[in-house]
Amino acid sequence: MIAPSMLASDFSRIGEEVHRVAEAGADLIHLDVMDGHFVPNLTMGPQLIKSIRSYTGLPFDVHLMITEPQAYIDAFVDAGSDLITVHIELEEQFPTIINQIKNSGVKVGIALRPKTPIAAVEPYLDDIDLVLPMSVEPGFGGQSFQTDTLNKIDQLHQLIQTRKLDLAIEVDGGINQETAALVGRCGATILVAGTAIFGQDDLRAAIRALREAASSG
Repeated sequence: MIAPSMLASDFSRIGEEVHRVAEAGADLIHLDVMDGHFVPNLTMGPQLIKSIRSYTGLPFDVHLMITEPQAYIDAFVDAGSDLITVHIELEEQFPTIINQIKNSGVKVGIALRPKTPIAAVEPYLDDIDLVLPMSVEPGFGGQSFQTDTLNKIDQLHQLIQTRKLDLAIEVDGGINQETAALVGRCGATILVAGTAIFGQDDLRAAIRALREAASSG
């Protein structure tokens, strides 16, 4: 599945951009929320997400890179989020966060920074819907793919197979046709791509190329 990252879109017409990638064959819409504390950047909030909800019926895949997600989960659910992913590095808050998201009726994911081991998420795998091993440091788009992530994806895939879990593996950061094939080979099931889609003239061809590369891997 391909999830275009709206961080790479034209924010002056982000609603139209959502509609364009939806029409071009996207499976989800990936929305990065940054607070300037957990990561050194500021992006969007629930009001912006709510304002673009009417542009597509595709699921909104919301990645919270914020220090106190529990204070804002209800607002992001009300804005139209279908999946909310939070960072395992906020470990002390985690059981409460997971329960809050699940009780809100949306899917829940866990994200990991590149240096965080897969072992950190193992205790939660039975209770979530998705794991996102970041292949770049969270905070900015356009970074190069960190190849160490491949081992983490493979390790996670093996855990899922062994424990017979219904769990998606999403990869975000430096995704292009070459890296799509690599992560697809390791077991990734959702690819987040920004410049590899929005940097191309033909969005439909770009999405198709990523999907085919991941499948061939």
